[in-house]
Amino acid sequence: MSITQNILHLKNSIPPTVTLIAVSKTKPNAFILEAYETGHRHFGENYVQELADKYQQLPKDINWHFIGHLQSNKVKHIASFVYLIHGVDSFSLLKEINKQALKNNRVINCLLQIYIAQEETKFGLSFVEVETILNSTEFKELKNIAIKGFMAMASNTKNEEQIRKEFKLLNEFAKSFSSSHSSCSILSIGMSADYKIAIHEGSTMIRIGSSIFGERDYSM
Repeated sequence: MSITQNILHLKNSIPPTVTLIAVSKTKPNAFILEAYETGHRHFGENYVQELADKYQQLPKDINWHFIGHLQSNKVKHIASFVYLIHGVDSFSLLKEINKQALKNNRVINCLLQIYIAQEETKFGLSFVEVETILNSTEFKELKNIAIKGFMAMASNTKNEEQIRKEFKLLNEFAKSFSSSHSSCSILSIGMSADYKIAIHEGSTMIRIGSSIFGERDYSM
């Protein structure tokens, strides 16, 4: 199917409460514009320079999500326009985002990345670290960031029960936390291989790349 058919099929198959992020990393602008022409506005990128370039070249009503591992020294390149930063995995990064948001006279929306996978290659905070950060006096002094929820990646496994268990654990934490932090309503879990499980376990935002644009071009 075409990009247009893929994205429309996905949108018709997921609940209206779930936001679809079209992961466009390494994909040419023409592919993004084809998805854009369907009315889609949420796109995700993993690389800072690629995101900055695409922001300059593509329509300004696109909501750009940064979904990769973000280094503190690169926040300044996307701080003026990024819609949502998904993978905030340290308090030091959060403070740098706040600093750059202040310079740009805006509030940047963020998701805290939580480590739920049974492998060492993933980034993220523990549940205890999240609670410590959000309940700290220092965090409450950061006025130019807004924590909108949580993001995570499940283990890279074909064991669906393990994936379901990891997503369920995160959702239970998110629900218990949102009862006292009502603004933390986003749960960004689920990618092309596991988004159906993620939605069943409470996802409100899925990050889909290959099922829309085809397999990643590793030559880029």
